[in-house]
Parts: sequence; C-alpha cells; structure tokens
Amino acid sequence: MRVTVVRFPGSNCDHDVEHVYAALLNASVETIWHKERDLKNPDLVILPGGFSFGDYLRTGALARVSPIMEEVKKFSDTGGKLIGICNGFQILCECGLLPGVLLRNINRKFLSRYVNIKVENNLIPFTSKYENGEIITCPVAHGEGNYFIDPENLKALEGDGLVVFRYCDPNGNIDHENFEINPNGSMNSIAGISNKKGNILGLMPHPERAAESIVGNIGNASGLKVFESCLVQ
Repeated sequence: MRVTVVRFPGSNCDHDVEHVYAALLNASVETIWHKERDLKNPDLVILPGGFSFGDYLRTGALARVSPIMEEVKKFSDTGGKLIGICNGFQILCECGLLPGVLLRNINRKFLSRYVNIKVENNLIPFTSKYENGEIITCPVAHGEGNYFIDPENLKALEGDGLVVFRYCDPNGNIDHENFEINPNGSMNSIAGISNKKGNILGLMPHPERAAESIVGNIGNASGLKVFESCLVQ
C-alpha cells in the first residue's frame, strides 16, 4: 500500500503517521511538501495534525489554498481514500470536502487530554476492523475542535450515517451537554465524520498517538485499527 502524507508549514503530527504506516504496518510512505503538485500515486492520502500556517486567519483557511490541495481534491473526487486528522479535519472542512466547521472549544481554551470516542459507523474503509460501539481512547490537542453544522445539514449527516465517531465516557455513554465527556462542546458529540462515498474521513482526536501500547498510555493501541482498516479495503 502506498501512503502519501502532506506536510504544511506548522504540521507536527506527520512523523507520527509516517511511523504508524512505515514501522507498524509496513506500508510505503511518501511525505510531500504542500507546494508540490504530485501526490506520488498513492492509495491513501493523509492530512496530519498540527497548526498549518500557525492557524493564522482561521484554522485551515490558508492550507486549503496550498497548491497540493488541488491534487488532493482530484484524488478524492475519483474515490481515493483521504484522512484528515485534527488540523487535517479543519482543512477538509475549509475546502468543502467535508461539511461543517470547527469552532473554538466551548471553554475558549486549548484542550490537551485523553478522550474516549465511540465507533458509530464501521462500514467505511477507515473503521472496518472495529465493531460498532467499540471505544478508542486517544489524545486531543486543539483550540478549535468544536464541530458545528446547521440543523438541516446535521439532520442529513445523522440520517445518512455519516457520523463515524462520537465523544463518550469510558463505558460508551454519550452526553452532549457534559463537557467532561464532550470536552470541546461539539454538536451531537461529533468527533469524526465521513463523506457520502465513505472515502474521506475527518476526525479531531489523534488515533496515531494511540497506535501502540508503549506510547498509547491509557489508550494502548486502540487507535491502530483506523490505519489497519485501510489496508484491507
């Protein structure tokens, strides 16, 4: 499997994703600079976490006009698999590849902690190795992770089964108004979504930081199957 990781100025999770695919899953990994225009013929493209362009103007707003994003859009339009993690999710929303927007956290503070997220849809290429209802424990690290979408499109998102992950407690209980469980205040506790085709995934938490027990802390390797799933689709 060929994986391309797009690096923007300010990306800081690119090496984590490279490690997961190259060292843990024996995939071929290319890392490219955002000014390039060649994705290197990948099976999967990843927009990693970080603070592209220092989050100036608005998170993801400058990255969305990087030259490589034209190629990313073409790739995804033809069914290519695409993951945006944290800042990558923000970029996907900014360029219209996923609906909604990521607003400032409900408490207006930067959030760095472990969270629990429940798998809500295991029928897409990124979650096929999970059972529905399975829980991943992994970190978040963001100031703008509060997912928002207008009511009409929220209804469509929920009705079409496009919510892939929701924030929950360790037992899988969901409470939208409990900001210990839903720490950034995301609408309907949404932590990750897909497009209708199922070939694009965006999520705020970092499964790549809980992909092996030695570094996963309380999450152990619960996030690894997000990346493993892509290998079997």
